[in-house]
Amino acid sequence: MPVFLKMSISITFIRPFARVLAPFTLNRKRRVLYSTILQRYMSSKIPAMSYPKKENTSPEQLELDGWKITMKSSVQEGVSTDSSTKDEDPVAATRELIEMWRLLGREVPEHISEEELKTVMECVSKSSKKKYLKYLCVKEKMKKAKQIKKEMKAAAKAKAKDQVLETIQEDKQQNFLFLRLWDRHMDIAMGWKGVQAMQFGQPLVFDMAYDDYMKPKELQNTVSQLLESEGWNRRNVDPFHIYFCNLKVDSPFHRMLIKRYGEKWNKLLLTATEKSHVDLFPKDSIIYLTADSPNVMTTFKHDKIYIVGSFVDKNMQPGISLAKAKRLNLATECLPLDKYLQWDIGTKNLTIDQITRILLCLKNTGSWEEALKFVPKRKHTGYLDISQHSQEFVNRVKKSKTMNSFPKGSLNIYKQKR
Repeated sequence: MPVFLKMSISITFIRPFARVLAPFTLNRKRRVLYSTILQRYMSSKIPAMSYPKKENTSPEQLELDGWKITMKSSVQEGVSTDSSTKDEDPVAATRELIEMWRLLGREVPEHISEEELKTVMECVSKSSKKKYLKYLCVKEKMKKAKQIKKEMKAAAKAKAKDQVLETIQEDKQQNFLFLRLWDRHMDIAMGWKGVQAMQFGQPLVFDMAYDDYMKPKELQNTVSQLLESEGWNRRNVDPFHIYFCNLKVDSPFHRMLIKRYGEKWNKLLLTATEKSHVDLFPKDSIIYLTADSPNVMTTFKHDKIYIVGSFVDKNMQPGISLAKAKRLNLATECLPLDKYLQWDIGTKNLTIDQITRILLCLKNTGSWEEALKFVPKRKHTGYLDISQHSQEFVNRVKKSKTMNSFPKGSLNIYKQKR
């Protein structure tokens, strides 16, 4: 009985410390287990090494030496791999990076040159590399689209040529009353019309003194519009005699025109001069066409000389041509766009080729409805039949006619009856 009491007292005394002592005993067992596993693993991996026999060599010291040897070997392997990656070609590494991004579905070009690769390698950040590769990808897609478009045009041209050859072969088998008009015959006929226009035609002047107001892109657009204007005038039934006034030699306008026309520049049936239009024509016969003019053009005058400013204004600088015309004391007019068109959006500034086509149509037909068909339809919603003022006048006339149609006093009699 007293022994049992002693045991119970000892258990009750030790029980609070059991939770503290149990982890130490478990950790010791784990340490022994881990050391045995590591020893077996090391004995299987590391070749047997001869150590000098010592009398006081414990198993813990042997395990520590083996662990040091394995760590040293792993560090040497890591150093060797790092040195091998450093020795790799950076160009090849960049190509691998680009290929990886392509597999991930990012916008990367299919073909890249050595110079472009060097540019990619010079990019500092990852985002700059992505942006440059995206730019190259978009550029490559545009180049492919242009190539496809060029091939389609070439195929359509070849098909049209084959059709022409087929028609020629069919025509050879048949006899026609009229001769076929070939392209060279048409060119000769238009050349004769151009010669007649230079001798007897009405002048149309393009003022080329605005190259200082335009950027290179705007200057290029202006030259393109001048080329279209010259082409429309050359193909017209009754062409103008075109003047390029204030065209300085070796000016931006002159260089661009020679570049676009090439060898045909000296063969054009027009007059290019450095003189001003004021020096060539009397001021009384000159009308400067500008959208800022307060004077509205009513009819086309065949005895006047119309001047068009060669100017593409995307920076919205109003009043430049009007100010120049006022300095030279010239008459100004603008096209009656508000009178005939329901203007929707945009400015009332038309391109040079559109103005040329409107003037040619007015010269031949005299109809504003026909001439204003060359105004882009995106800028207006249709034609005005009659203006608002004339509509009110017509309504007043109709009302007066209906009132006069009744006899005098008839309305008073009708009121009395009611």
